[in-house]
Amino acid sequence: MTTTSGTSNGILKSAEEIAKAAKAAYEESQLVTTEQRNDVLESIRRALQASRDKVFEANRLDLEAAEKEVQAGRLSQQLVKRLDLTKGSKFDDMLQGISDVAALPDPTGHVTYATNLDEEMELYRVTCPIGVLLVIFESRPEVVVNITALAIKSGNAAILKGGKESAHTAALLTSIVQSALSTSPLSPSFIQSVQTRQEISALLSQDRYIDLVIPRGSNALVRSIQKASRIAVMGHPDGLCAVYLDASADGTKAVRIAVDAKCDYPSACNSAETLLVHESLITTVWPKVALALLDKGVQLRCDAASLAGLRSSSEVSNNKSFASLVREVTTEDYDTEFLDLILAVKVVSSLSQAVQHINAHSSHHTDAIVTENAENGTLFCRAVDSAGTFVNASTRFADGFRYGLGTEVGISTGRTHARGPVGLEGLVIYKYMIRSADGKGSIAGEFGTGKKPFLHQKIQGVTRLPF
Repeated sequence: MTTTSGTSNGILKSAEEIAKAAKAAYEESQLVTTEQRNDVLESIRRALQASRDKVFEANRLDLEAAEKEVQAGRLSQQLVKRLDLTKGSKFDDMLQGISDVAALPDPTGHVTYATNLDEEMELYRVTCPIGVLLVIFESRPEVVVNITALAIKSGNAAILKGGKESAHTAALLTSIVQSALSTSPLSPSFIQSVQTRQEISALLSQDRYIDLVIPRGSNALVRSIQKASRIAVMGHPDGLCAVYLDASADGTKAVRIAVDAKCDYPSACNSAETLLVHESLITTVWPKVALALLDKGVQLRCDAASLAGLRSSSEVSNNKSFASLVREVTTEDYDTEFLDLILAVKVVSSLSQAVQHINAHSSHHTDAIVTENAENGTLFCRAVDSAGTFVNASTRFADGFRYGLGTEVGISTGRTHARGPVGLEGLVIYKYMIRSADGKGSIAGEFGTGKKPFLHQKIQGVTRLPF
């Protein structure tokens, strides 16, 4: 579903209609069972599978247009890589993600607190959907399907806005989803999409109907949306991740982790953009890591100390790629998400200095330490203020699928409600429910000082609502 009006009043009116329809679809959906939701997900998977060729054709149109934008200097090649749905197993992985989400336990209806307020009155805190989600993302068209699966499973309606570079693919995917919904217990308005920035601006004012905005993109995008809307925002900004090679780092581990974190998928938000090296490793572990990165075609932007360490190693300085791929770092490089085979390198004198650098320059996404010192690993994880902190593991593990979440809306770097890869649990909130079995009904006026006391006796072993 998209809006078409060219006037600001028309766009605002259409945005209100979209938001209102989403809220109505959400409210109607609350009587749909878990089994029915799972059936809907599988019907969407089948519809997408049957439409593979059409999806690939739409994606090729987007790729052709994107390549022209790259040639004109208006779009990066890395964004084009994210856009390509025909590459490798991306399409099949997208479909598998739907089934993975369907197989997960229902995140709603879980009792997280239960107590007897009185002999015949129980209080339960129960997980429930948030409501209507407005999700804004860039490039990757499979996000349409990822969020659709999570929204349906968690009981949240969703309005989606992808980047203009994926317009054909995103529109077709949404159309396929809505067609499947039209023969299901869920309204086609449960999942909608819009195309323009004007529509997003209008939707950001629909706080009566939209309950949460989830932007996936740059820090600038997230901040602009936070400023423009009264609706709660769960930010999923860029990934500026670091790997720190501690003084006790094992050389083999350092090479494996640094190479994987940078090279496994450079355009992903969980790839490493900064490598911090303890000063004691400048002539030992660091040259080995540098050689492995150079062999992968990684451009190393080095500070004075790390550059000196490479020049002192004949094996590195005589490497055929040294002259073309090794250069001096700039201050801005430590604050840049390259999304490419580029790595900013800095030598630090201590764990404390490494932590300080990460907290000052990272986007608080995911950061890793390579160390044989268990205490340093623990200190790093506690002190680094990021959504993910890893010991002897690549930052590339920061992913909803790899965490067993089925898929994800994105990776939140915020500090409330949900943090890190946001799957089903991040898309539910809770409500309090009271059930009274008192024959006369329970009234608050009968409780308090000099009256009936509250029991506040915990009810043990209750995980699902018993009524």
